[in-house]
Amino acid sequence: MAKKTRLEDLARIAGVSIATVSRALNDSPSVNEQTKREIWKLAREHGYNLRPTMPTSLERANATISIIIPPPQGREGWLRDPFFQELIGAVGEAARDRKCDLLISHAAPQNYDDLSRLLELNHSEGVIILGQSFLHERLNRLVGHPTKFVVWGGDLPGQRYCSVGTDNVRGGKRATAHLLRLGRRRIAFFGDTEAPEIGQRFDGYRQALEEKGLKLDENLVSPAHFKIESAEAAVDALVASQQSFDAIFASSDLIALGAIRALQRHGISVPRDVSVVGYDDVQLARYNRPALTTIRQDLSKAGSLMVAKLLNASHPQDMVSERLPTDLIMRESCGG
Repeated sequence: MAKKTRLEDLARIAGVSIATVSRALNDSPSVNEQTKREIWKLAREHGYNLRPTMPTSLERANATISIIIPPPQGREGWLRDPFFQELIGAVGEAARDRKCDLLISHAAPQNYDDLSRLLELNHSEGVIILGQSFLHERLNRLVGHPTKFVVWGGDLPGQRYCSVGTDNVRGGKRATAHLLRLGRRRIAFFGDTEAPEIGQRFDGYRQALEEKGLKLDENLVSPAHFKIESAEAAVDALVASQQSFDAIFASSDLIALGAIRALQRHGISVPRDVSVVGYDDVQLARYNRPALTTIRQDLSKAGSLMVAKLLNASHPQDMVSERLPTDLIMRESCGG
């Protein structure tokens, strides 16, 4: 006859005290949620005799997925950023559809050691890292780690890890080409090109100008960060410099919305005097006045893909990168 699993056995396997196991199985608020889930999972796996009166709220989850967000370049207060809110929401919806729980880590990894430690201490089914930030080479070093992880971000040179994102070069080129088709020739670029994905969008902007036979004017390039105030300051500086410009390609919708507000404050009509295109297609874009023309990133599909890759792959090496289409969403801010 098989030996019954006891509290002592679960405590030994989980590496915690018997009292902690007892409290976790009784859904005590003194035990954190992740520890509870781990102990419940162990109890089920080892055939512990759960009482009918035991809480079932923790048992329903098929798995737990963790989100880690490195400090985004130029994006202070990221949790209030509309783009990150929508991306986290998309991951959350996809996780709920798969009956998975979602944990958002407060950790802000700064280097390889931070990332490696986070993965080693993580007991979820897998980890979603939102953004490559300055950690591209560190992420490459993590390939082969037993913990599955997938990154939201573009395809960078020499990349070995799995990522889901858009073709930023193509998106930037598509936005700029649309402005050129409208007859705009003095197109400003707003965005911090030191950030990997923004640098790719800038490359697309530059390619579109070159194909039209236009020379890049560095005076029209502003390192605006992902804040409305930064975009407003960029417009103020451009107007004060008396540089002529008839369009702005903003590397994010938030930057575009700030630019439109500043242009209107200066009495410059959008789109009659200056056309504006953003990037992301966050919900705010369609409700602005004028409604914002932008490059759409399908965040709902991105969330589903990242969750599916983690849950469907047996091993980290089974996951492959995927690029989403970049769709031009035409609204009022371009005038055509």
